[in-house]
Amino acid sequence: MSSTGDKVKGMANEAAGNVKQGIGKATGSDKMRAEGVVQEKKGEAQQAVGKAKDAIKKGVDKA
Repeated sequence: MSSTGDKVKGMANEAAGNVKQGIGKATGSDKMRAEGVVQEKKGEAQQAVGKAKDAIKKGVDKA
């Protein structure tokens, strides 16, 4: 997957995780809040992968 694809999917997962956390908080569902936290962290990790790919590509392009 491309770095842009990783970053986009990461942002989507992070946003969905935040929504799940909000729904869980509003409904009192600890399970939904926990799922939201996990999904948000997954999104953050995907974005980090995308940024790392960008950094590596820029390093290779400079060489």
